[in-house]
Amino acid sequence: MIYPSCTLVTPTYNWPEALNLLLLSILEQTVLPNEVIIADDGSTEDTKKIISEFQKTFPVPLLHIWHEDIRNRKPAIMNKAIAAAKCDYIIEIDGDIIMNKFFIEDHLTFAKKGHYLFGSRVNIKKSFLTELFSKKTIQFNLLSKGIKKRGRTIRIPFLMRFSKSVTKRSSKLRGCNMSFWKNDFIKINGFNENLVGWGIDDSEMIQRMHNVGILGKRLKHCGIAYHIYHKEQSRSQLDINDEILKQTTEKKLTFIEKGINQYL
Repeated sequence: MIYPSCTLVTPTYNWPEALNLLLLSILEQTVLPNEVIIADDGSTEDTKKIISEFQKTFPVPLLHIWHEDIRNRKPAIMNKAIAAAKCDYIIEIDGDIIMNKFFIEDHLTFAKKGHYLFGSRVNIKKSFLTELFSKKTIQFNLLSKGIKKRGRTIRIPFLMRFSKSVTKRSSKLRGCNMSFWKNDFIKINGFNENLVGWGIDDSEMIQRMHNVGILGKRLKHCGIAYHIYHKEQSRSQLDINDEILKQTTEKKLTFIEKGINQYL
C-alpha cells in the first residue's frame, strides 16, 4: 500500500519521562512517520537532553521546536511545528501518549482526502505510573494491568469498512489522537492563538474544518493510544475559550486572524 508522506507532531511541556516512552513507542511502529516534530511549549533543559539522545540514532528526522515558557501557548507552538512539517499528512498526538505499534499504520491506511480522523484512548492508571516509568512499559493488551477502558485495546481494522463519515464535530474528539491533511489545516489557518490556557484548541480548529466542508471519521478498534495519567490542568480560561468555540460554531467561521499564516 502506498501511504501519504506523514509528519507526527506532538506537543510537550516539562514531562521528559512521558516523552521518553512516547519516543520509544515510535521506534516500535510497523510503519514509521517520515519525520517527527516535538512542539515544545517552553520545557527546561531536561526535555532537550532526552530529545538530543534520541536524535543520535532515530530512524527518521526528529525535530525539536521550542519557544519561551509564557503560560500555556499550545496553539502557537503547534502552529510553528506544523508550519515546519515537510509532509502532506499530519498525525497529532499528545506528549503523554504511548502508541500501539500499528498506530501510524492505521492512521495512514484510513487517511482520505476531504477527511480528518480521530481516535480514542486507553487510560493508564495513576497507581501504575511508578512501574510504568521504572520498567519503561510501552506494550499493552486487553489483559494488561494498570489500564482502564480495556475494550479500546482491541484492534479490528476490518470494522473500519463500516465506518461512516461524520458531518458534525464529535463530542468524542480528542486532540491526543487525530490526523488531517496539512493543506486543510492551512486553509483554515491552523490553531487559534487567541485561545489561551487548557482546552478547546483542537475542537475549535476541527469545527472550522467542518465549516469549510471537511468531514470526520472516527477510528474505532484501530489507531490505539494509551494515555498516561496526570493531574488535570487549570481550567481558569475555559469560559473564554468556550465562548470562542461557540462563536466559531454559530457563525460558521472558517478562518481565524492569528494562526499558522504567521509562520509560513
